[in-house]
Amino acid sequence: MDRNLTLEAVRLTEASALYASRFMGKGDEDNSYISAAEAMAKVLSSIDIDGRIVIGDDCNQSPLADGSSAGNGIGPDLDLAVKPLDGKKTCAIGGYNAISVMALGHRNSFFNTPTLYMEKIAVGKDAKGLVDITQPVDVNIKRVARAKGKYIEDITVCVLDRERNSGHVQQIRKTGAKIKFIRDGDISGAISTAIEDSSIDILMGIGGAKEGVLGAAALKCLDGDMQARYCFQNNEERAMIRDLGVDPDMIYTVSDMVRGDDIMVSATGVTDGLILPGVRYFSGGARTNSMVIRHKTHTFRMIQAVHHFDYKPIF
Repeated sequence: MDRNLTLEAVRLTEASALYASRFMGKGDEDNSYISAAEAMAKVLSSIDIDGRIVIGDDCNQSPLADGSSAGNGIGPDLDLAVKPLDGKKTCAIGGYNAISVMALGHRNSFFNTPTLYMEKIAVGKDAKGLVDITQPVDVNIKRVARAKGKYIEDITVCVLDRERNSGHVQQIRKTGAKIKFIRDGDISGAISTAIEDSSIDILMGIGGAKEGVLGAAALKCLDGDMQARYCFQNNEERAMIRDLGVDPDMIYTVSDMVRGDDIMVSATGVTDGLILPGVRYFSGGARTNSMVIRHKTHTFRMIQAVHHFDYKPIF
């Protein structure tokens, strides 16, 4: 993959973050997300790739719908996984941890999943290969604590604050480990387990399957680890997966969800969060903070950009 795409990837998530951040705290989830998606699609149309969106929006009318073409058709054949705004509720209430994120890879790099729920467990490099989603919560926490040289009471588990995760929460509390609740954005929760000096040691719980693929892409670049399995709400969902030729009870690893070695991931903060500050406005412009990581070279870049709207209008 052309390394010049690094900056193009950042431009995509920057544009989404800038547009979404205009709706921060205004209580309008739909417009915050639509604005982010339209901004990403607009920038994407100018990029020199012959791309295909594998992980995108469910709505066929969205410019980022699953199966849509991406790029201007000139350049390498690439697949994309995109989430222009992970945490639209958070953005709408002016909360914590909303980001824009996307991943690039060669054809068939990303596991193509419908919008369902997955149970996930994610860790960083120091606990890679030690977690097992089929084991009880306490077993996995003990393994991670041992790998990190910490007391269990010093382990912090990131959990999406949803009723469906109440069972995980009860089991985590019994171990004595700490919990960091996030309202939305378990992509950044997964990534944070593999960031040096992060306060998060493990991500546990049930979240979106598509978000799981994006989290796995970032963890692959960061040498982290994840396991996931579908959580079905009814028999129809189980039948849907079976009809796709997929074992509904399969345990997915990072390698199952993200294939190949040439993967690139970009993320930009919309609101302040676990891994990135949000958009900061000043008179006539704004600052964005992004991270871009590449598996092939294990390069990790933090990019702060200053946008002057008088010279390059954004809105």
